[in-house]
Amino acid sequence: MNSFDVIVIGGGHAGTEAAAAAARRGARVALVTFDATKVGAMSCNPAIGGIGKGHLVREVDALDGLIARAADAAAIHYRMLNRSKGVAVQGPRIQADRKLYSGAIQRAIAALANIAVVEGEADALVCDAGGAVAGVELGDGSLLPARSVVIATGTFLGGRIFRGEWRAEGGRVHERAATRLGHQLRSLGLPLGRLKTGTPPRLDGRTIDWARLEEQASDDIAWTMSPMTRGPRLPQIACGVTRTTQRTHDIIRSGLDRSPLFSGAIEGGGPRYCPSIEDKVHRFGDREGHQLFLEPEGLDDALVYPNGISTSLPDDIQAAMIASIPGLEHCRIVEPGYAVEYDYLDPRSLGGDLQSRAIPGLFCAGQINGTTGYEEAAGQGLVAGLNAAAVACDMAPVSLDRTDSYLGVMIDDLTLQGVTEPYRMLTARAEHRLWLRADNAETRLSAIGEAAGCLSPDRARHLSERYDARIHVDTLLATIASSDDMRRRGAEVGADGSKRSLREWLRFPGVQREHVLASDATVDDDAVAEAIEDARYAPYLERQAQDVEERRRAATTPLPPVLDYRSVPGLSNEMIERLTASRPSTLDDASRVRGISPAALSAILLHVKRQAA
Repeated sequence: MNSFDVIVIGGGHAGTEAAAAAARRGARVALVTFDATKVGAMSCNPAIGGIGKGHLVREVDALDGLIARAADAAAIHYRMLNRSKGVAVQGPRIQADRKLYSGAIQRAIAALANIAVVEGEADALVCDAGGAVAGVELGDGSLLPARSVVIATGTFLGGRIFRGEWRAEGGRVHERAATRLGHQLRSLGLPLGRLKTGTPPRLDGRTIDWARLEEQASDDIAWTMSPMTRGPRLPQIACGVTRTTQRTHDIIRSGLDRSPLFSGAIEGGGPRYCPSIEDKVHRFGDREGHQLFLEPEGLDDALVYPNGISTSLPDDIQAAMIASIPGLEHCRIVEPGYAVEYDYLDPRSLGGDLQSRAIPGLFCAGQINGTTGYEEAAGQGLVAGLNAAAVACDMAPVSLDRTDSYLGVMIDDLTLQGVTEPYRMLTARAEHRLWLRADNAETRLSAIGEAAGCLSPDRARHLSERYDARIHVDTLLATIASSDDMRRRGAEVGADGSKRSLREWLRFPGVQREHVLASDATVDDDAVAEAIEDARYAPYLERQAQDVEERRRAATTPLPPVLDYRSVPGLSNEMIERLTASRPSTLDDASRVRGISPAALSAILLHVKRQAA
């Protein structure tokens, strides 16, 4: 009978990151999965990153996680979202070859000698006399002892699949569900609920009329998800863009009575920011069409993922719906879309380390905590794995704060506020987003990784080189230059004779990189880019730090009992409803109202001060 320090249940994005993170801290890890060939599988969209989500990927990578390097190894389409906006809200996103992605994850897991992949079903947790985790019992009756267990079951815990009138048990089509474990967690009195997610039909790309579609090419400017990635890109594939039509919407409406979502067959809430096409048509009936992105799933795979048309309508309605879309009139559906309803654990029952408050040694990560998306799952898996190793091997826990990372924002949101729908990371959730940029994740988090002992020698060497490069760039930017010097360099600044450091000159709109640093092969491009953005954001970051300190001092500020929260800029309808119902008497009371973010507290404080002036 093998003994382990940490057992991870589930081989998806959360499970693989948890297993790898625990192993990097030196723990002996068992990764339990139904099918070892499905480890690292992309269940839904063949994409990694995006707005907010790309920040999570970069942060996981900064702590030496797997997702970013696997994404680069499989990337067949790179696109920096929000490129025309500030760096703080830009979102790195790639589309991956599914086979290459899962292959990269499996190779990364296999390279860690202290991880054993165990095929089987985790039937039940085993607890000791004190109620703490002691291991896992498998479906064949065998026992795996361990001091820590990470549950990362994704949509498989109590999973049920819905499509029209058809029903099946499973967390992914053609795969079974983790039913017995779900029953045990309920019997232990853990606060479980139900959520749903969905996926669109997969299309045969050979039957799409690509010539009729708008083309979205991969970025020409080279960048990577991980700075550790070296070597040339894979061949890049363009996406196609099309839209639904009024005919499409009429077909969808004709089948709503057969949709599990509208018939009441599905009870769990779905993701507001990624609704099904049924939801879109029902809620936004005045729209003439909804945009779809046709995303190829691999270099040697004809399957295409139509992003934007998730559905659980019956097969015949799906076929008619697809045929009504320009460019898809003769398209063949390879696998119809479906919805999955699954068990989730109320994340308010977890601590900031993602450990259960009720069962010591039990950690949860990913969709079981009420989130949606690969990136959110990977981030939680990383944190849960690091802390599961800490419990099992008597090491210091790893704590992330919302002031230092999107990972901290997500965990704080989940464990403090809970969820009413699948949680998705958005840049708007982070009140410190001007500092929490995707390009400076290593600067923000590398010290945490070093302290946790979770960085490989290659990563540590890279960080040392990066640190030296940044010192070199900062030294160059400390050089004092006059306005005349800057004008001679070609910068559009006033001839007022003023003198400033090159870092300070970067705050002026007419000053660009070439005006402060000459082209020099010895200067690291990434270090330069980050230093320039730091300089440009500096005034805003200083003001933001002042706001945080002011809000901390103003926690006891009284709030008028008749305050009209509808007049406070920036509050969502949900926040307005909850604040109006609870009528908090102070700002500190308002901070404890479920769903009220620190950014909302700042808006309320500013509004109250303006009214009092």
